[in-house]
Amino acid sequence: MNKENCIFGIYPVLEAIKSNTVLDKVYIQKDSGNHKLDEIVATLENKQISISRVPIEKLNRLTKGNHQGIVALTSPIAFQSLESIVEAALASNKTPLFLILDQITDVRNFGAILRTAECTGVDAVIIQKTGGAPVSGDTVKTSAGAIFKIPICKVDHIKDAIFYLQGSGITTLAATEKTKNTIYSVDLNIPLAIIMGSEGKGISHSVLNLVDEKAALPLLGEINSLNVSVACGAFLYEVVRQRSI
Repeated sequence: MNKENCIFGIYPVLEAIKSNTVLDKVYIQKDSGNHKLDEIVATLENKQISISRVPIEKLNRLTKGNHQGIVALTSPIAFQSLESIVEAALASNKTPLFLILDQITDVRNFGAILRTAECTGVDAVIIQKTGGAPVSGDTVKTSAGAIFKIPICKVDHIKDAIFYLQGSGITTLAATEKTKNTIYSVDLNIPLAIIMGSEGKGISHSVLNLVDEKAALPLLGEINSLNVSVACGAFLYEVVRQRSI
């Protein structure tokens, strides 16, 4: 845990909220019985900040200080507005490319994906405010600093982002094994948003029902899935290949 992005204790966290510090995630002790924590939770939910209720042992591992049942992680970056990023991408001379992450929870996968996204010219990475990996010092490390070079947009719901992108003329493509189409049979020379699913469950059914296209990677061995960051890299570099021809 990077101490520089960790705030703990009831009053320090309250001050962070009041000063509009960008909080990426807040851990609250389960069954603490502290009414002040309940008040903080109500404020955080109103601001749609991600909250995880965890055992006290988790908080003890996060910090050795007197956490009083609450530990908050600040974000090392400022999140961007999806609307402004989309408008800028559509106004540019390049074909827009977005990446949507549907509940990626492993910080190492998240960091690796950001690194690949930056290297392949992705205009922005879109994540949901709740349920995903925290944007933390570990993300900075695993992304090799790419987190500072690529815009990240946080949205209330992935489905809302998909509707907005589609309404802006951007095709949404889900990376899923639940299709006979491979990524190599899809035209990627269009304004595009690729959706990658979580490590365990993949893309949620409600999201799959909304997308314009679905594509899979051919698997020639006995294992039936790839690590999500590896799969994401394969998808993004197929975009690069097609757009370089």
